[in-house]
Amino acid sequence: MFTIKSVLAKVFAHYVRKSVLKWANNPIETQEAVFKNLIQEAKDTQFGKDHDFTTIASHSDFISRVPVRDYEDLKPYVERVVAGETDILWKGKPLYFAKTSGTTSGSKYIPITKESMPTHVEAARNAILMYISETGNSEFVDGKMIFLQGSPILNEQNGIQLGRLSGIVAHYVPKYLQKNRMPSWETNCIEDWETKVEAIVDETLPENMTVISGIPSWVQMYFEKINQRTGQKVGDVFKNFNLFIFGGVNYEPYRAKFESLIGRKVDSIELYPASEGFFAYQDRQGQKGMLLQLNSGIFYEFIKADEFFDEDPRRLTIADVELNINYVMIISTTAGLWAYNIGDTIQFTSLKPYRVIVSGRIKHFISAFGEHVIGKEVEQALQDAIAGSNIQVSEFTVAPQITPPSGLPFHEWFIEFENEPDNLSDLAERIEISLQKQNSYYLDLIRGKVLQSLKITRVKKGGFQEYMKSVGKLGGQNKLPRLSNDRKIADAITDQNLTK
Repeated sequence: MFTIKSVLAKVFAHYVRKSVLKWANNPIETQEAVFKNLIQEAKDTQFGKDHDFTTIASHSDFISRVPVRDYEDLKPYVERVVAGETDILWKGKPLYFAKTSGTTSGSKYIPITKESMPTHVEAARNAILMYISETGNSEFVDGKMIFLQGSPILNEQNGIQLGRLSGIVAHYVPKYLQKNRMPSWETNCIEDWETKVEAIVDETLPENMTVISGIPSWVQMYFEKINQRTGQKVGDVFKNFNLFIFGGVNYEPYRAKFESLIGRKVDSIELYPASEGFFAYQDRQGQKGMLLQLNSGIFYEFIKADEFFDEDPRRLTIADVELNINYVMIISTTAGLWAYNIGDTIQFTSLKPYRVIVSGRIKHFISAFGEHVIGKEVEQALQDAIAGSNIQVSEFTVAPQITPPSGLPFHEWFIEFENEPDNLSDLAERIEISLQKQNSYYLDLIRGKVLQSLKITRVKKGGFQEYMKSVGKLGGQNKLPRLSNDRKIADAITDQNLTK
């Protein structure tokens, strides 16, 4: 049944699609305009003065004056902004700081300005509208929508609001969605994740849920609670649930488990949001990759991952990138991040228009012996290995075992199964075959008797949740790293007796 709301959503969706295609079909010009605007708007800031923005007329000028920085390098400027100074990284003061927990820098304070904030909201909105325009499915706008996210409670520091990105964005839900949005404000403010999920189940069970959104690992926890409470599949409890919106991690390792929990397939939209900016979203159901947001006040540069640690790696614009190459993504934004390394690696799946997938983290890899295995490769290897079987994986991570009690070193896979394989060795062999096909360095190390084949260690059910809870990262936007170049996570899992 069509309502006025669903009909208007279709009209608005077609309008937005035309607007998106206008810049997507003119990518180089769009990025050049963004670049010029960024330099012009920030030339009188402290950062702009320190880096001679008034003399920057081209990308090569920018490269010569502004080096690539990570958060630690930019921290002296950020600390001045946090202290309340104005016109430091961007004109005026930020509206917010998105506070995140960094792996090397402790807490990070990522600025969000009045210019950058709308791009977060518009990209999330446009992702849904592009889906409506393509599929014609708009009936879900009349049902209830849940967004599993952090608490919207914000603190204040020197006149700037401080909180998690998802909590900040919660303050910008459009009025026409307020009545449909769940959970309630009170439930969303619950800090303890396990208590929060139970409260969300209480609130949503009686409702007509049509859209569910969140990081897959935490949505899975919500689905499992529903199964436990009702003894039914999620799709039977919520008969009109037909759209899952996710971001943060690759969905494919979770897909089989989700379809089992739901009881049927549902459409999905992948997002690529971060505190530093909303970078991309899935614009077509049948296309691999997400549409890179080229008109959102973000100027992108790309460095080939295998050149990143060179003394002077080449910094490319979108005009220079190629398909299926692993790039480190560098951004400059209307929030005052300049040539900033967010730590993600991406690959382009399409250049007309520019679509990307997230392939991993430049710091999340295994190269203890020069193999440089990345997140995308381990995810693909596991996906290949369980394809066509009834094996279901809840979560996994991989670490090097450099000094085993006997024999050659190896990669140790810690896997929590929902449905376990009949033969663990067979599964390990299938993963090994896929990984060797994808990564020639790894293959050479196996053939050269530097490494032995990978080994799987079972993690007990709920073990990864226990680990995340033990390090204070249960729920919200927190994600388990798929792989590490050390044994920190592996040893914690072992020491906490989370294996079996």
